[in-house]
Amino acid sequence: MFLDKKRQKILKKVSKKEPLICLTSYTAPIAEIADKFADIILVGDSVGPVLYGLESTKDVDLDMMIKHAKAVVKKAQKTFIVVDMPFGTYEKNKDLAYRNAKKIISETGADAVKLEGGQKISSVVKHLTEKGIVVIGHIGMLPQSYDGKYKVYGKNEAQKKQIMKDLNLLQNSGVFLIVLECVIEKLAQKIICKSDVPIIGIGASKDCHGQILVVEDLLGLTNFESKFLKKYVNLKKIISDSISKFSKEVVRKKYPSNKHMYK
Repeated sequence: MFLDKKRQKILKKVSKKEPLICLTSYTAPIAEIADKFADIILVGDSVGPVLYGLESTKDVDLDMMIKHAKAVVKKAQKTFIVVDMPFGTYEKNKDLAYRNAKKIISETGADAVKLEGGQKISSVVKHLTEKGIVVIGHIGMLPQSYDGKYKVYGKNEAQKKQIMKDLNLLQNSGVFLIVLECVIEKLAQKIICKSDVPIIGIGASKDCHGQILVVEDLLGLTNFESKFLKKYVNLKKIISDSISKFSKEVVRKKYPSNKHMYK
């Protein structure tokens, strides 16, 4: 199966200690570019705040995720594609979780789904994996639990013990990969050493098996600020300058010029 080839490709890179490149995509144009560079594309529920201006990822629904995932899959055929399961679609009912996960995979053609949490959802994860759904875990800081407010995880003993428990339970439940978010470096290092599955970092250690950022954040298109975020370009300024130039040319009747009109 093509899915197995994609998974083997990822595991081969991990075994050779080649870092995995992970990017988010919500639209066809970004997916087409990301497909050239990424090992993994995440159709994240961050689409809500990033593209729709929602207060948090909790406001994202299943239909929104499916529509965006369809667009991404269509333009990114080579890359392993993961879709976030929205808040409220999997946490409390394993049968509902399976129906929704199956709906995402069957309607979009994506390769896997991602669920947030450890101990609280481990039985759900196990149910999905036993039914053939490829699941990506997500531990540490959980955006769906914090209403869009980012917090650093692992500063006290209770959190440290819980995250190690979450790691073990997810591994035993059959996850393929785990995203580790906003965790202090020392704890992240311990998780990497103890983990039997690849760890994808965001605000964690540089020694994670891969790194992920929201593309619109790294392009400087959003107002999001975080210690872990590096903005590689200020695309917002470039776009603003371009639109400003267009506006001035329209006012001065410099656009459209003769070469932009049909004769």
